[in-house]
Amino acid sequence: MSDQKPLVALTPCHNTEKDEPYMRPAYLKAIQAAGGTPVILPLDLEEAELQRFAAMFDAFLFTGGPDLHPFHFGENTQRHCGNVSPKRDRLELALLKQVIKAKKPLLGICRGIQLINIGLGGDIYQDIPSQFEEDFPIAHTQPFAYEIPSHTVTVVPETLLARITGAGKIHVNSMHHQAVRRLAPGLKATGHAPHGLIECVEMPGYPTFFLGVQWHPEYLWEQDTAAKNIFAEFIKAAN
Repeated sequence: MSDQKPLVALTPCHNTEKDEPYMRPAYLKAIQAAGGTPVILPLDLEEAELQRFAAMFDAFLFTGGPDLHPFHFGENTQRHCGNVSPKRDRLELALLKQVIKAKKPLLGICRGIQLINIGLGGDIYQDIPSQFEEDFPIAHTQPFAYEIPSHTVTVVPETLLARITGAGKIHVNSMHHQAVRRLAPGLKATGHAPHGLIECVEMPGYPTFFLGVQWHPEYLWEQDTAAKNIFAEFIKAAN
């Protein structure tokens, strides 16, 4: 194992009004606390640069953010769909292919799990409240601080998520109105909300680390062991 901290590339958030990339500090703090060095990628990268970065960095974090454009999964825009970032869509969908090809550790958070599923051929609910029926409506956009869990996720046994968390059920926060619907080929749903909505995906047989979660562990790791372990195992795989 190298004494150098692994370099973790993070896909940037995008202020579309000002056309400026930025990053939420919670991602950076979580990566650093787990022993990695976070590096924020630019929005405009050519194919050759994506290939070089996929080879150069030790791991990749696909962060949360705005909705993905529905054209990427063959649909028109539903009336409850939110803002989109074509620049970010282009970057992340192209980068995802290169990261998987290079077999690098990969973690997707919120938008990241949706990006992974769409990029591999699946689709998403454009708006949970209007497209997904549930007897007890879960607050997927929770009304209180991100550091406070709002609902449970049931963990599928004998999966990466189960090994990481050591639990059959975990408590998570929730800040989304979209979610994985039709699962992409090659992916497995390994965590579900109480009403069955997919909250976690993995790729069985992937040689390093492959995990997409719908919640935001970057806001929970300081007080939650399961969230802390997600980042710890992610960085461990990057060493």
